[in-house]
Amino acid sequence: MEKDQCFYFGKVIKTHGIKGEISIRIDADEPQEYLGLNFILLEIQRSLIPFFITKIGIHGNKAYVKLQDVDTIERASELAGLDIFLPLEQLPKLKGNKFYFHEVPGFKIVDEKHGLIGSLEQVLEYPGQALFQVLVGKKEVLIPILDEVITKVDRRSKTIYIQAPEGLIDLYLGS
Repeated sequence: MEKDQCFYFGKVIKTHGIKGEISIRIDADEPQEYLGLNFILLEIQRSLIPFFITKIGIHGNKAYVKLQDVDTIERASELAGLDIFLPLEQLPKLKGNKFYFHEVPGFKIVDEKHGLIGSLEQVLEYPGQALFQVLVGKKEVLIPILDEVITKVDRRSKTIYIQAPEGLIDLYLGS
């Protein structure tokens, strides 16, 4: 499986116990949704390698996992620090105005005041703030991804409706 068909799920933190269990940190809003997980993909030397789960317990954003064929603390310690990925199909379906950043490039951005702004090029993730990057001709428009800004996400028409902060669109487009 290729990395572009997957999402980052977390990281192996350390061993847990003496029988080959590992402790992982889960990077998800609702870790409990992954309690029925059957396998994980570990990135080893830039390849995603599947490991089957025989037992999993989730506590907050941490999980204690027993992997098939990892039966010693030595073998488990070799996995410490590795990134964990899952196939995109394992992402829970989102409703309403919630979305995953990877699913919205190509969506149209429509502002309440200015109408159609353009097509979403990509989501830029900066510390503390994610932004929609919309190219209008040769001009770049950056729109903060905030609940107060996004008024509706229409997956059928691939459109995100926004109410941009006052003057933001004019600042970029000089309207």
